[in-house]
Amino acid sequence: MASPEVHHLFHHPIADHSFSADRQTLAVARDNQVELYGRSGSKFILQDELKGHDKTVTSVDIAPTTRQIVTCSQDRNAYVWEPSPSGWKPTLVLLRINRAATFVRWSPSEKKFAVGSGARIIAVCYFEEENDWWVSKHLKKPIRSTITTVAWHPNSVLLAAGSTDAHARVFSSFIKGVDERPESSVWGERLPFNTVCGEYLNNSAGWVHSVAFSPSGNALAFAAHDSSVTVVYPSGPEQPPNAVVSLSTQLLPFLSLIWKGESEIIAAGYDCEAYHLRGNEQGWQIVGSMESKGRPGMEEMREESALNMFRQMDLKGKSKDDTQLKTVHQNTIATIRAYDVAGGAVKKFSSSGVDGRVVIWSA
Repeated sequence: MASPEVHHLFHHPIADHSFSADRQTLAVARDNQVELYGRSGSKFILQDELKGHDKTVTSVDIAPTTRQIVTCSQDRNAYVWEPSPSGWKPTLVLLRINRAATFVRWSPSEKKFAVGSGARIIAVCYFEEENDWWVSKHLKKPIRSTITTVAWHPNSVLLAAGSTDAHARVFSSFIKGVDERPESSVWGERLPFNTVCGEYLNNSAGWVHSVAFSPSGNALAFAAHDSSVTVVYPSGPEQPPNAVVSLSTQLLPFLSLIWKGESEIIAAGYDCEAYHLRGNEQGWQIVGSMESKGRPGMEEMREESALNMFRQMDLKGKSKDDTQLKTVHQNTIATIRAYDVAGGAVKKFSSSGVDGRVVIWSA
């Protein structure tokens, strides 16, 4: 397996990151601005800064086709940035929220984006041609707490969201005049705005940190603060699901997950490394760490080094100052995203986190 490509940008947490479709531009959320890096050979060089927010930027996303960048922040605002001859031009979005904006993602159609917030609201935003601005419609019920994450279904109408009320939900975000009427699916047929197509509670009532639809859109996975990953297989509108498979792990909680294919998931979080999960409606299991994959004996080596550390403490009465982790990331991984997708399967993915690193992995 190829070694991961590590880019240590700075000694500062990265809240979120996004690559352009050609993978030549990297946007990272740092403090109250977004830094844009351009690829130069094997490195990424700082090229521009998007300044407009006056509080911490919580999320950033680059639209693959239009190259527009959307950002949201704790200042309760979102901006859409468009490339222009004089630089990046921001347009303020009318979110109409009174708490921090927490997460943002473009829909696959790129006609809309969704912004989660601490106001128990998801703002579904779209461009209004006649007034030349971005406006929003609110998904409210039955959300009872802060939205931590959102994810789009391939049809750009269904939207999954995770929140601190321990629920993962699937909503319809159909907007007349913007969306084409979606084909009927296991999630529903007629889907007016704010239809709740699915609502799933975490077993331990833990915060839901990440949600993701499978490539076909026929399954939903979510990761929660009780270190579990749950996969839901719906059977049809207003029917109980075919299966709800919950995988409890002995690891620290996952903060972000993506589907590698229809039967594989990659998840990462507080353990500072990414893990490979595999399964189906009958059950799911952890296959192993993405770092020990292709490196036999890695797990045993870690156990051996821990044993040696205690041996040294026993012999010398002290331990050496060992603050270096044996993982590529040196702190929590906040976000993982698909980097290279071919034939519906993720070939490479990228990760970023509290250590200021962006890492590109072979999946």
